[in-house]
Order: sequence, then C-alpha cells, then structure tokens
Amino acid sequence: MAANKHETTGIGLDISTSKVVCLIGVAQPDSPNVSIVGIGVSQSSGLRRGVVVDIEETVTAITAALEEAERMSGVVIERATVSVDGSHLQSLNSRGVIAVSRADKQISREDMARAEEAAAAVSLETNREILGVIPRTYIVDGQSNIQDPFGMNGVRLEIDTHVLTASIPAMKNLDDTIHRAGITVNGHVIAPLASARACLTKRQKELGVALIDIGSETTGIAVYEEGRISFSAVLPIGSNHITKDIVYGLRTTIDIAEKMKLTFGAARQPRSKDVVKLDLTKIGAKGTLLQRELDMIISSRLEELSAMIQTELKRSGKERVLANGLVLTGGGSKLPGMSQFIEAQVGIPTSDGVPLGITGITDRVKDPSFSTAVGLLLDDIDRPQTGTSVNDRISQVFTRAQDIIRGIFNRS
Repeated sequence: MAANKHETTGIGLDISTSKVVCLIGVAQPDSPNVSIVGIGVSQSSGLRRGVVVDIEETVTAITAALEEAERMSGVVIERATVSVDGSHLQSLNSRGVIAVSRADKQISREDMARAEEAAAAVSLETNREILGVIPRTYIVDGQSNIQDPFGMNGVRLEIDTHVLTASIPAMKNLDDTIHRAGITVNGHVIAPLASARACLTKRQKELGVALIDIGSETTGIAVYEEGRISFSAVLPIGSNHITKDIVYGLRTTIDIAEKMKLTFGAARQPRSKDVVKLDLTKIGAKGTLLQRELDMIISSRLEELSAMIQTELKRSGKERVLANGLVLTGGGSKLPGMSQFIEAQVGIPTSDGVPLGITGITDRVKDPSFSTAVGLLLDDIDRPQTGTSVNDRISQVFTRAQDIIRGIFNRS
C-alpha cells in the first residue's frame, strides 16, 4: 500500500523484554486521528529488564515483527522511531542561560539551540551519554512560562529542560541490533514518555498527572505538570516478577505460574478466612490451591512496586500536585484490581489508561500493552524523517558546538 502525497506514514518499534511490537500508521491532514494499517508482534527473549543481552535473538524477534507489519500494510519499512527502556535510564531537570546574540536583540533559533547546549552541560559518568534534552519552558528577561521565544526581543534567554541520560553500552547494543535488522533509527523515545504520548490528554498534563507504565520487567514513570514533563524514571520491576514469585513460592514451572497469574490472579490483599480453592486442572496442573495463598504472593510483590512508585513520586516533589492522579498502563496493569490496589497503597487516585487518537485496525491496539508502541508511532509521524526531534536535538547542538570550536582553532 503506497501512501499518497497528502498522507504521512509513521512506524513505531517497541522493543520490550517480553515482545517486539511494530506499528505502521497513516495520518491524513484533515483527520485528528492516526489510522493503524499494520501490526507486527513477536515474542522476545533477548532482553533483560529492557536491555539487550542477546543480539541475535533480538534481531530475529525484530525481523519477525517487521515482516508481519509489512505483510499486513504493504508498506516497506526502512526506518522507525524506537523505544528505549531499562533502569539504566536516568533524568534530571537542568537550566541553561545565554545572552541573546543578535544586535537587534531578537531571539533566533541559534540562540534557542545555544540555550539547550548550556542546559545540557551537566556532569556525567564516563559510560553515560545524553539521550535527549526536552525543553520545558523559556524565560526571557525574567518573563517566565514562554513556550516558544523565537522572534521575541530580549537580552537574557533562559531555558528549563528535562535531560535524559542513558548507558552508552546499552544504547550501542540497541542501535547495533536495530541496524542488523535492516532498518534505520529515526529517533529514540524512552518507554514511559511514549506511553504518556499515547494515553494522556492535554488536559491531564496541564492539571498534573503521573503515567505509570507497568511492563514485564520494568515500570516506567512520567510526571507532567502544567503540560510539561517534570520527572521520569524506570524501575527494575514488572509483572514477570510476580510470575517468578509464584514459581518459587509454589514450586511450579514458569508456564504454570504464568497461567495461574492470568487465570486466577488479581491485585488484592489476602483474606485470612478465605477458603476458596482453585482447581489447577483447568490450567494443566494438578491438585488445588487456596486463593489466599496466590493472593499473598501477588500482593507482596505489588506492595513492593507501590512503595517504589511512592518513593519516586516523592523524589519528583510533585506527588501533592497531581490533580489527575495516576494513570496506569502497560501489559502489567491488566491484572484485575490493579488500579484500586495501587491507589490504596500510594494514596493517590488511580485510573486505567489505553491508547487514544487512533483508528483503523484497533481491535488489538486499544490495549494497555500497546501503549508504548502507539506513542512511538505518533512521535514518528510528527518528527522529520531525518532522525531529529526533541529527543535527538541535543546531538545536533553538540555537533554545531564542535563545528564552532573547530572553526576557531582553524582560524588561529
């Protein structure tokens, strides 16, 4: 299927611990929604906690997802916007300050880029790199809350940014894996920000909200205030940890434990007087099990997850200004009763989130487990087809700075 000249085609590639999802979507200039035209899903075992540990296995999974999406859509995939996950991701808010360079004191794009460069001048460990610099707000001569200062007049330009950093080895392995699968990285977006793009409304972001993306081995957090990202983090815990707890607690196999979780599991506190017995023959096992025994295993791990979420929200300093509370998404959020359990533990109103703003083949995609992939697709449609966006702009900033420095030395 070839897109006409008025359509914009986007590709999102979510490489997670449990699966690889490729989505192809088409945006029409007269429609606010993106139409999903291709879906590819393949199981993956080449990652641990969001980080590539087996390149060959991951290449195979990516290739399978790409081929399925291509067959469904008729679109040949050459590039994609890709998810980045894992607890190696870190973030901080940083401010940059510069003097406006033009004689007429009109702020140019170059001034804005220099302000970003100044904000990115943060101290990093030797094995870390800046993944992206996201502008939050600008300040011109003390006037704050400016979204785009281009063309304004002023002497002093300041910028508040959200800086994302990542492990250099983890990023190199990810990019090498994608290139070996035969496609180009059009951009990187960390998983919780992609999920937030898919699930949160503008109003939610304006009033204050925290997106909690519960995956298989990681949980991403993205906090928004006044429409802007103010905090992000990735925790090394997810729904697979519940499955492993069942394996060890009940001395069963990983397959039976997963079936127990999906068939009988729920997010709730165990009740001591509960004598309900589960018939394990329904899932291919033997014997019976008290419901409260399974509830105890699941609730113990969810209490730990809730405590970690609460700690991160306190660290963000925004836990008291989240008027729209928490929004849960990701495959791990589908456990029955999850939002009620998290709300009781964290003490903040909690609701469920699913991808918004999509049409077409949505019977599978309007599901929390596809939130990251949908967000990547939406980002890919918006970004130029050159690999440049808010998450990649910092590399251009550094390149410009290097060119300037080389020019100075060449002239001297």
